[in-house]
Amino acid sequence: MSVQTIGLLGMAALIVLIFLRVPVAMAMGLVGFFGYAFVNGFANATTILGQVPFDMAGNYTLVQIPLFIIMGDLAMHSGMSAKLFAAARAVFIGVRGAQVFATIGACAAFGSVSGSSVATAATMTRIAMPEMRRAGYDDRLSTGSIASGGSLGILIPPSIPLVIYAIIAEQSVPKLYAAAIIPGFILTAFYMLSVIPVMLWRPSWVPVEHDRMSWPARLKAVAEAWQILVLLILVLGGMYAGWFTATEAAAVGAFAAWAMGVISGGLGWKGTVESFSDTIKTTCMLFTIVFSAVVLTYFVVLTQIPVVLVSWIKEWNIGPSMLMFLMMVFYVILGCFLEAFGMLLITVPVFLPVVVQSGFDPVWFGVMLVIVIELGLIHPPVGMNIFVMQAQLPEVPITQLYQGILPFLPAPMILLVLLIWFPELAMWLANILVPPR
Repeated sequence: MSVQTIGLLGMAALIVLIFLRVPVAMAMGLVGFFGYAFVNGFANATTILGQVPFDMAGNYTLVQIPLFIIMGDLAMHSGMSAKLFAAARAVFIGVRGAQVFATIGACAAFGSVSGSSVATAATMTRIAMPEMRRAGYDDRLSTGSIASGGSLGILIPPSIPLVIYAIIAEQSVPKLYAAAIIPGFILTAFYMLSVIPVMLWRPSWVPVEHDRMSWPARLKAVAEAWQILVLLILVLGGMYAGWFTATEAAAVGAFAAWAMGVISGGLGWKGTVESFSDTIKTTCMLFTIVFSAVVLTYFVVLTQIPVVLVSWIKEWNIGPSMLMFLMMVFYVILGCFLEAFGMLLITVPVFLPVVVQSGFDPVWFGVMLVIVIELGLIHPPVGMNIFVMQAQLPEVPITQLYQGILPFLPAPMILLVLLIWFPELAMWLANILVPPR
């Protein structure tokens, strides 16, 4: 039996384990370890199992993951997210659908400090949902706007999936962040535009609000969200100004979030402890998945699966655009069964060589991949954001949550098509802020 055949059998076993609801980390670790042992011997596989955690502990880039996570947790516990929603509401007040627009805008802004879709969706569910219910919005539209807006947390920098992709693909984190900025703004606008058809076809979902606010009051509400702006300037501005590396920027942002929370009185000892506790739990989960994925990558490289894929594509004579289209369709289908980080870590070692061989920029592909992962976070039957929301809103049936997300699903799909046709939407700013060497 050839090593390529063993590799394909291993991938098939991985899919079977995932369908059997074996945790993704365990499935990847088992296939990677036993597959490597079958090809290269049990002793060598055991060596890999001991080497990977040591290499991860010495990987300087990985340090920014827990730092960005704790920055988001500290911002949430200090009340920055509530001020952010109030500021977004002040911007849109007086417009029909103001609460929905404010929710999506606040999700985008909070995602710029949390780096996590699930954290953004969970936070905004607690803050925005009571306000929209009080104003008379249908639960379906309210939950749909929170779930879709929450998914922006992994596209708008700083993004934890982009950091992980950068490590796997050996790409620049600042360049990936720069490439995601314009698509992030476009997707935020698309999500807001998705509300307009709902107003026309389901007017009962969007009540007419009579709240008004003077311009001085609006400016005051927006100014009270200054802490988020400071964090953005420190983290992204400092990174592109050359003051900090990406990891140093994450450390500065985490300390600044804690210091501003304490000074403003929004963050006490209890909130600080809870932030660190939540960060430890999230980081342990992510690093367990990453560890298993690295073990799987050793097996994938050993069996030369990417080489086999490249040769198949050359034989089929598939054009680059059609290849990317088929790959995106595959990812959308995969998102029905697999959560975000598992999808990222399993597929990138296999598909990235194919993407590079086809002439695509790996930075551009990273942005495309995160957008597809966003789509997986909100479309059934997995929809991690939807499950997070249902845990907080047990009175809302899961069918209503799925109905609410339907108007927002075309937005990321349209953005994917635009990026395939016009890759400059991602690469223009990336090449300006981080010029090619």
